[in-house]
Amino acid sequence: MEKLILNTKGENSIVAHIFVPDQSNGSILLINSATGVKQQVYFSFAQYISDHGFTVITYDYSGIGLSKPENIKKCRSSMRTWGTEDYKAITDYIKIYFPGYRKYLLGHSVGALIIGMNEDSAMFEEFVFVGAQNAFVGHLNWRTKVEAYLGFGIAQPFFTALMGYFPAQWFGLGESLPKNCAYDWRILILNRKSTSALLKMVHNYSERLTQKTFVIRAEDDHWLTDEAVSSLLHDTYSNLRPVIRLIRTSESEAGKIGHINFFRSYNRKLWAIILNEWMHGKQSD
Repeated sequence: MEKLILNTKGENSIVAHIFVPDQSNGSILLINSATGVKQQVYFSFAQYISDHGFTVITYDYSGIGLSKPENIKKCRSSMRTWGTEDYKAITDYIKIYFPGYRKYLLGHSVGALIIGMNEDSAMFEEFVFVGAQNAFVGHLNWRTKVEAYLGFGIAQPFFTALMGYFPAQWFGLGESLPKNCAYDWRILILNRKSTSALLKMVHNYSERLTQKTFVIRAEDDHWLTDEAVSSLLHDTYSNLRPVIRLIRTSESEAGKIGHINFFRSYNRKLWAIILNEWMHGKQSD
């Protein structure tokens, strides 16, 4: 594992790590993290994929984890700059240093949503979406819907205005977020157009993307619904070619997957689902 520091066009520094295999198969995987999830969460998974010949890159968005500034209140990053600047800095690096590689991207939650903000997304051969959806509150089940209205309608804007950033960890929602990221997250939840509403605020490349996309949804991910996943694939990224895989909790040795736990080491046996998908695709070429 090698550490890498890149500067974005917005003059932020983001920290990435590259997992280099002992014997390369000529393929590279980029992992786009979920909201407020530090890249370390993906390290075991990245090493597993690297052990099978893939070069793997993980990174923290600006304002998160190792890419967090000393004073988060002064951080101007948003989910939109995560897509247009941070993700773009990584794809620029891949284009320079891995030009002949077969390229794959795994987008976890918001990491899948931002692919339409970067024209370089077209270079990836296949996407994997994990826990990704149009998270509009109207798509959620009734209990989660109540939590969403109370959390994102009242608590989140109140505490973000009070603190100058969103202390997401107080609510079990991962790392603290720069205020503009919190406000963009609120759009994803409360705006009926969800991801499409954010894409309209930047240069939108979503319609150009036509790749095969392996979509993973966990049975016990209560923030995901069939309606929400369908909305993302049919309303926002309508030209992708999705293959959906529902993972049952019975497939997990720990009996839990949820929104994050697919990447925990205790769910290591589930990781072969992704690896087998790619290997099958290569055999079909």
